[in-house]
Amino acid sequence: MTTGPYQPVGRKWRLLGWLLAAVWLFFLNVPLATALRQDDIWRRALGVGTLIAFGVAYVLLFEWARSHRQRNRPIPPAPAVAGLLGLLALGVLGIPGTDGDWMTTLVFVAAAAVFLLPRVWALVVVVLAVLVPVVLSYLVPAWATESTIVFAVLLASFAMFGVSALAQRNGELRAAQQEIRRLAVAEERARTARDLHDILGHSLTVVAIKAELAGRLVEVDPARAATEIAEVEQLARAALADVRRTVGAYRDVRLVEELAGARTALAAAGIAADLPAELPALPPERDQLFAWAVREGVTNVVRHSGARRCTVRVRPDAVEVSDDGRGPTAEAATAGHGLVGLRERAQRLDATVTVGRRPDGPGFVLRVGLPAGAR
Repeated sequence: MTTGPYQPVGRKWRLLGWLLAAVWLFFLNVPLATALRQDDIWRRALGVGTLIAFGVAYVLLFEWARSHRQRNRPIPPAPAVAGLLGLLALGVLGIPGTDGDWMTTLVFVAAAAVFLLPRVWALVVVVLAVLVPVVLSYLVPAWATESTIVFAVLLASFAMFGVSALAQRNGELRAAQQEIRRLAVAEERARTARDLHDILGHSLTVVAIKAELAGRLVEVDPARAATEIAEVEQLARAALADVRRTVGAYRDVRLVEELAGARTALAAAGIAADLPAELPALPPERDQLFAWAVREGVTNVVRHSGARRCTVRVRPDAVEVSDDGRGPTAEAATAGHGLVGLRERAQRLDATVTVGRRPDGPGFVLRVGLPAGAR
């Protein structure tokens, strides 16, 4: 599973993890008491020393494994096996000082195996940890009472299985949360880029057309040219305001405003506009979707169509923009950034976007329709 950058766990939770591993070391008090009762100093020192080393190694091994699980990474089997063998070796090494109580360390070895190893391997270690006290109780009569370790091994193994499963689920949940955050950022960037494209594509198209018209009129009709230049300035300021609102995530489009803008853009391009005089009552999300459709359709008509007339029809469940121009090319019908953005918006309402030639003659038609029964 691919995840985003690992985010370290807070200090409080790291301390809690250490305590979770260390608290179980309380059960080493039995072999520790045995070591402290030894008459020979070397036995006492060996027993206490190996138990301290065992406790430190166990906590470090547990924390190492927990850090891998938090990152949702697999635990390397070789270091895990080496760590378990090291724990077992420390337990066996302390036998002269702990006598039969050394088998208490098997409880920790079994628990660590459940946390570190795959289930099959862990089951093998647990079975061996159960069999060792049973066998040794027959081989060494003085250790017969240590057969009670079997119950402790089984109990600790089951408990650690629950801890292991919880740690794994927490790691997977953390990875999923990071992926969700990454996708949310990517979606927001795509939304901003899509809105900027749609806003600037429409506004700059009208600005370019009006500037070109003003250039042709500057000598023929200076007053009209000045009017067009003034409108270019207004459009540029409006586009700048739209960009600022979009970047600030405050921008909203309305169908009635887009139809008014479409009328201006089509008039500047010399294209007759057949627009609806009245609009049906639409829910806000549908009104916004239809507004984007009108903006994208009219922008394409002004840019590419060579049309003389553009028609916009709005119904409660669909909006349609058509013209009598040369019609769409294959690339324009499928690969335009504006159409890609419009399709993404339409998917949120389960609407469909269709682009093609007019069925009743030459020209282009863009239609956004909702499924039957949509309210």
